[in-house]
Amino acid sequence: MIEETIRTDIAVLGGGLAGICAAIGAARQGRKVVLAQNRPVLGGNSSSEVRVWVCGATAHGIHLFARETGIMGELFVENQFRNPEGNPYYWDLLLLEKVRAERNITLLLNTDVTEVDADGPAAARVIRSVTGWMSGSERRITLEAPTFIDCTGDGLVGHLAGAEYMTGREPRAQFGESWAPEVPDQNMLGSTILFYSKDVGEPSKFVRPAFAIDVAAAGIPEHRVIRQDMKGCAFWWIEWGGELDVVLDNERIRDELQAVCYGIWDHIKNSGEFDAENLSLEWVGSVPGKREYRRFVGEHVLTQQDVLEQTEFEDRIGFGGWSIDLHPSGGVYATEPGSKHWHPDGNYHLPLRMLFSKNVSNMWMAGRNISASHVAFGSTRVMATCALLGEAAGIGAALAQQLDVSPSALAGEHVAELRRAMVRADASVLGVENDDPADLALRAEVRASSTKTTLASTQSAGTVPLVDDLGLVLPVDPVLDGIDVLVDAESTTTLRATLHATSAPQNYLPAAEVAEVSAAVERGRSWVHLPLAWKPETAQNGFIVLHANRELAVHRGTWVEPGTVTMIHRELPDKERYTEQWRAWKETLHGSGICFRASSPTDAFRPEQVRGGYARPYGGPNMWVSGQAGEDPQPWIELSWAEPVQIGSVEVIFDDDVNEDLINLHHHRTEAEVMPTLVQDARVEVKVDGGWREVARIEGNRQRRWIADLGELPVQRLRVVTQGAAASRETRLVALRAITA
Repeated sequence: MIEETIRTDIAVLGGGLAGICAAIGAARQGRKVVLAQNRPVLGGNSSSEVRVWVCGATAHGIHLFARETGIMGELFVENQFRNPEGNPYYWDLLLLEKVRAERNITLLLNTDVTEVDADGPAAARVIRSVTGWMSGSERRITLEAPTFIDCTGDGLVGHLAGAEYMTGREPRAQFGESWAPEVPDQNMLGSTILFYSKDVGEPSKFVRPAFAIDVAAAGIPEHRVIRQDMKGCAFWWIEWGGELDVVLDNERIRDELQAVCYGIWDHIKNSGEFDAENLSLEWVGSVPGKREYRRFVGEHVLTQQDVLEQTEFEDRIGFGGWSIDLHPSGGVYATEPGSKHWHPDGNYHLPLRMLFSKNVSNMWMAGRNISASHVAFGSTRVMATCALLGEAAGIGAALAQQLDVSPSALAGEHVAELRRAMVRADASVLGVENDDPADLALRAEVRASSTKTTLASTQSAGTVPLVDDLGLVLPVDPVLDGIDVLVDAESTTTLRATLHATSAPQNYLPAAEVAEVSAAVERGRSWVHLPLAWKPETAQNGFIVLHANRELAVHRGTWVEPGTVTMIHRELPDKERYTEQWRAWKETLHGSGICFRASSPTDAFRPEQVRGGYARPYGGPNMWVSGQAGEDPQPWIELSWAEPVQIGSVEVIFDDDVNEDLINLHHHRTEAEVMPTLVQDARVEVKVDGGWREVARIEGNRQRRWIADLGELPVQRLRVVTQGAAASRETRLVALRAITA
């Protein structure tokens, strides 16, 4: 046995998505990081050992323009290119390569940290070191660091350090949450084991093991959907152990879940109810995917109200959007539905104060052990949200070290520095403007070769009957002065439309009504003018409702205009038991939208949008869009200063269409391997001796963020020249930053 000690700036414990993003986030801030993972692969519940879909703020398309950016966004977009089939092992490989690419990270796999050296009074504990055993190598490794980030999921490190935590379900009176029970208990969300099957092209038998559950006798098929084409996370409801101690009873839970898996497979293969003769089991999990255990107490405990009311925290460092998703404690054996959901109206904010311990001064946390009530945790627990919280914890821990301040001070008097660091990292934040004094672009004049000034989709790809209310969300900047829609009418009739504001800049639901009009429609095909007018005090989204009329059909477009989305209103099904679970408005005609044309020009895509402001849709698209390729085949955008400035790097944020709901193992399939809105080829040029000189170039781009290192270059005029967007009709740039040398 070898005894060794590693000293580092930050020790990240746990290599799930939260730990990966925490380590990368801190390393990119210049900190030396050790990432210790107790498994042979990275990824936690998303890895090939467990194979859970990575879900997040999009909530499978419920929330619009909601896909995560930052490190999680990089993973989503790169996985889409590398792994279009959703291969779990390719996902493992991407995670491993992403960590190994960071020179500031030392990775320790198969290292189970089970010892913590901490001291101090209960209200002010300090972790001095942690020690783990690297299985297979007989190495006992001690990690010493001024800062530790617990991303272990179960929260073992924080528990051993004496960090205050919660388990089970808090009583309703504690946080005033309507979905909390009247009486507290230790029930939690259970664990899950999944299985994969495949068609082997010839008959394949299955001999039921003696320990398999008789699922028909257990009543499972009466309360859960089972189909022979289901595999992997489609069986998310194979859940059990919520009434037990999900750590202490982990072995018992694993055995029961595997017995259920084999019982379900026996039911599919041998009940005679399924066309499954040629199907064979390809993989059965052996590691339970845990949902819940310890939740540490931070300076703020996120609650149901924070999620549903979308509380705007000053120290916001990320957002969530998954519904409050709670499961019955009985899991797969419960007779009630496998889950109940309560969706907020849009993405909600997450504060830094839920990511550091209230009583352990140098411990941060991220993942499923953050400071949240059981009810709010029902939303934050999904892995893309865990990942962005990991990045925030990593950046926060690194920044606190750089500034030599406490986590509490970083969330308070140093919140401006925190926000700037999050924006520079392209992290998943809402409503945080770029005001970084290091960004010289904020002082520059901006101009472009062309600018999109119209909102119109006029080429028809067929019709959609107007049997339900249809909604069109579009940016209103500075005014809306009427809109035309292309319709077919079976007879002379009337089209009624209403215009609404939205309740928050990140929401895409109709709120206060602004105007209502009715327009006569002649039989046949016609452009119908709706004189809806609005001049809001500030640029924002408008929501136009075309009210149902069975005499009418609306034309689908052949593309979606930037910043717009079409939605359909659906009535609540009779069988729906939880009214909060239903979202009446949901996107439809994804990738096409409807045929319309706004009467007035728009300023929503002006060149100045790349300077400062927001780096994602928030009350509007927040991007520069050039004219169409036919009129401007090589668009450029330029920054200029009155006097030369010293530029160290240029940072470009391209549009990777955050309304496209990507997922790692394909709950659904997005066909494009490279986001069609991305600029593929670009170059940075500076004006020298009356001519333009190229100083950086990118070709075959498939990522959202490009950083071009210029050294210490004196510049008075700088431009980015683009060409070759994969399938876009124009160039789109979200942000252009010139960082001081």
